Amino acid sequence: MIEMLAGPPEAEADALSPAGLLASIRASREIENKEAARQLDLAARWADLHPPESIHSAAAFTVPGSEHEEPIAGDGCPLVAEFCIAEVGTVLGISTVAAKKLIGHALELRHRLPRLWAQVQSGRVPAWRARLVAETTIHSTPALTSDAARFVDAQVAAVAGRIGTAQLDRLVAETIKRFDLAEADPSADPEEGYLHVDPRHVTIHDEDVHFAGTVRIEAELGLAEALDLENAVAHGAATQKALGSTESLDARRASALGDLARTQTALDLFSQGPTGATAQDGLPAAREVVLHAHLDASVRDGQTVFGPTGRLEERQRLLLLDQLQSWCADSRTRITIKPVIDLNSDLSTSAYAVPDSIREFVILRDGTCVFPWCGRSARACDVDHVVEFDHEAEIEGRAQPGPTTTSNLAALCRFHHRLKTHSAWRYDMVEPGVFEWTSPHGHRYRRDRTGTTALDPPGRP
Repeated sequence: MIEMLAGPPEAEADALSPAGLLASIRASREIENKEAARQLDLAARWADLHPPESIHSAAAFTVPGSEHEEPIAGDGCPLVAEFCIAEVGTVLGISTVAAKKLIGHALELRHRLPRLWAQVQSGRVPAWRARLVAETTIHSTPALTSDAARFVDAQVAAVAGRIGTAQLDRLVAETIKRFDLAEADPSADPEEGYLHVDPRHVTIHDEDVHFAGTVRIEAELGLAEALDLENAVAHGAATQKALGSTESLDARRASALGDLARTQTALDLFSQGPTGATAQDGLPAAREVVLHAHLDASVRDGQTVFGPTGRLEERQRLLLLDQLQSWCADSRTRITIKPVIDLNSDLSTSAYAVPDSIREFVILRDGTCVFPWCGRSARACDVDHVVEFDHEAEIEGRAQPGPTTTSNLAALCRFHHRLKTHSAWRYDMVEPGVFEWTSPHGHRYRRDRTGTTALDPPGRP
């Protein structure tokens, strides 16, 4: 039963006493938890309706730092058709990757963590807490068997899901030891107990860029490596001070770490061919860091004047002119200035292949993959013909229905390019850089440089 409010929520809240406000906040949280549990149940039922035609068409995703794809849920969970995930994401207003996580967590809880699943559905454990457990059991290394996952489930359910991240990691490690799963991992030492679950990592939080142009780095290193790094950073900071730097110790340490990274990239750690482009012995070649900065400029009295702020194409972040000037002052920085591309023009070619000039136009116009709520940079995307290019048209003397022209091209990441090609998703460019998508179930979305807007009429089921 839903109680209807007589007036706007603000007016009702103003009339509540402090005790009433607390009760209302608590009731609101209970509703939120109940709906989150229901959303997990609906996500699992959506997966039930969409089994893959083969294991090759099952949904999977790449874990950051990994070079291979993994199923969205653990061993014993049903597989899900990869293309059905996108429709859940667009309806919820989240990315396809986030939708994969939601469905994967739902399946993991229902099939491998049934006690925790029951507690979520009964309201005893909030969905967000259960999803943290599911995320851990899905991506445990080595992988948990169904029996091992149920052991974790029993332990977590016994405390109603109230378990911290460190406790959960120790529980999973103990489970791996108890079920002898470490034997499948040749790098693990069974005598070391839970320590064979390697905690080392380096994570650069480049999705969260501060206004000052900084990002957080989180790392777990071996003791020897950590001490070596501390000595190198401390030495670098001291050297900067001796050379006259007046920055704070923290700022000098941060600069020292950056200097270490740039120096390491510049070292010739491997044999190269005559042009320096080919690595031997299977070692990767050192790479440059390339950033694309866009700033407005005008000409005054024969001088080019830049605006104080611009845009860094990587991560779509605000860029200060002072930051760019400091980067350019570094002797190791190479500056390439490209001519302005008029995004109001229409470039075309009679060939199917997209020339670099047209590709750059599409990248600058679209910014990201143009699928609803996808944020992958356009530079990492394919350039798709919105209306399919007909390779037989010229031979048969027909007009080309899908020409290679900027008014018929869009940036699509590889997954959403495949989705558009092999599923019932369709889209049109209604204005330059403005796209309208229609899902297999008829939901419509408008995507432009400002983001995604659902076009479904209110109240549509």
